[in-house]
Amino acid sequence: MAGRTAIGLDIGTSGVRGAELSFGKAGITLEKFGQVAVPEGAVRDGEVVDQVVVAAAIKQLWAATGFSHKKVVMGVANQRVIVRQVDLPPMPPAEVRRALPFQVQDMLPMPVEQAILDFHPLETVTVEGQPMTRGLLVAASRDTVLANVRCAQRAGLNPTMVDLTSFAVLRSIGDRFDVDTEALVDIGAHVTNIIVHSAGMPRFVRILLMGGQDITDSVATRLGIPVGEAESLKQRLGTAEIDDDVVRAAAAADATAQGFVDEVRGSLDYYAATNPAHPIRRLVLSGGGSLMRGLGDRLTDATRLDIVLGNPMSGLNIGRTGLDDAQLAHVQPLAAVPVGLALGAVR
Repeated sequence: MAGRTAIGLDIGTSGVRGAELSFGKAGITLEKFGQVAVPEGAVRDGEVVDQVVVAAAIKQLWAATGFSHKKVVMGVANQRVIVRQVDLPPMPPAEVRRALPFQVQDMLPMPVEQAILDFHPLETVTVEGQPMTRGLLVAASRDTVLANVRCAQRAGLNPTMVDLTSFAVLRSIGDRFDVDTEALVDIGAHVTNIIVHSAGMPRFVRILLMGGQDITDSVATRLGIPVGEAESLKQRLGTAEIDDDVVRAAAAADATAQGFVDEVRGSLDYYAATNPAHPIRRLVLSGGGSLMRGLGDRLTDATRLDIVLGNPMSGLNIGRTGLDDAQLAHVQPLAAVPVGLALGAVR
């Protein structure tokens, strides 16, 4: 394993995932990838609830996957993270960090002293005749970020950086296509990241607290069956294998799936109304929820956009991961976040 290495750790609602990349003269190589499920309720909407249980899952992940070290880049995406476009007076980066709490305190839904703030400059614009730096403000609840960090530390890891999950998705699947502006939609179990970018420059970010597991839960509740059985039925939707159970599952899933599609369309409509100079050309799907049959067709009908599947492994060499081609294909939709987090460690 030549060159530098970095490990991205994604703590999701349904499991913990890690990807180790090495950076050398031959390019970037995926050295290891692994995932371990976590019990329902241990992570809720992107926030660690049971540190003991999640730390145990992380330890199991490290033991099973054989990562080469314990330094990790972690992601954060939950209801207590906001991303908003703001305009600030031009100033050096160090001064921005000092001034940011005073500049944005009236924009936050939380006390500024309880937030971790960051600002990503995008471009210089003119506002009322004055030059301004337009960028994305990221504000996250300090308690939420620290809970995830402490969970990793409890597992014996050394978190070196915490990054916005949306930016990780952008790094891993947002620079592979020759398109002016596109929307990336990474669908997790209960958290979905939407990122609109132009040639790698993020223009809009929204975090939805909806995902593929919500559809499964709807089937389980409506049919009065265990979640595992509901997931199996959901996977049969859109196939030729039709029976009474599938018909009932389709009816139960329909309303929740349509609600999810409406939320995505509403987010993209909001972006279009506020960014008319940069229309979205296509939509790129990733995440475990993107595998649901028929969801892409629903999104196409709702948005009138061409849809492709993102592949976070397309620009990587594949090392001795211990996974065969079929296994790599299976985990590919799940790899966008941990791969993007690892990429952020050296870029």
